[in-house]
Amino acid sequence: MNAPVLLVIAHGSRDPRHAATVHALTARVRSLRPGLRVETGFLDFNAPSVPRVLERLAAQGVREVVALPLLLTRAFHAKSDIPTVLREARTRLPRLRVRQAEVLGPSPLLNAALERRLHEAGVRPGDRGSTGLVLASAGSTDPEAIAVIAEIARELRHTGWCSVRPAFASATSPTGFPRTEDAVRALRDEGVRRVAVAPYVIAPGRLPDRIAAGAAGADVLAGVLGPAPELARLLLARYDGGSVPAARTAALSA
Repeated sequence: MNAPVLLVIAHGSRDPRHAATVHALTARVRSLRPGLRVETGFLDFNAPSVPRVLERLAAQGVREVVALPLLLTRAFHAKSDIPTVLREARTRLPRLRVRQAEVLGPSPLLNAALERRLHEAGVRPGDRGSTGLVLASAGSTDPEAIAVIAEIARELRHTGWCSVRPAFASATSPTGFPRTEDAVRALRDEGVRRVAVAPYVIAPGRLPDRIAAGAAGADVLAGVLGPAPELARLLLARYDGGSVPAARTAALSA
């Protein structure tokens, strides 16, 4: 009865598929834990905004909220935008306790969701030995986020793929991660017989569309993670796991 409200914080997009996918994911979370109140707020483009959701909850007498960034890595939005929005809300709404949960990645559940989408796209376990995989994320200049993507690619290499290359949909990263199309081309140049592209993104939008365009030379393009059951379970795990350590939150929002 007194469980904190789960507030899922999404980036938002002008693409209507983005919000629809986020709402489908939160609906799956509700189905996994009936009775848990799950709200959605957006940083930009879509309504309701995060401040408006928190104001509404406070007006309704809610006393505790777990704010969960719908982000795969701890890059700019997790380190700056969201802590700032939450800090301002705590100042305006002193009776509302708001705890920021950790971002979603890295997690074995995310890897399992990637595998699900690849399987749905037609990749079978026996295909891996002759298939090169492009792990295509939106992109970041944040060293921590880049390191996470590189580590996931290394982990995937140990699951049977003949080769795994990380790629960014946005401009080339400081580490030299290629764009999706360049990673596909590099695998072809290596003589890889079959190439699959796995978007490491949650919802459709401009950058996922860029990944899809870059995958034109691949044999398989998996879907975005979307409302995968593994992703819904991960949201609940982050909700249950508590907040970002206070020292880190203070440093990020300073």
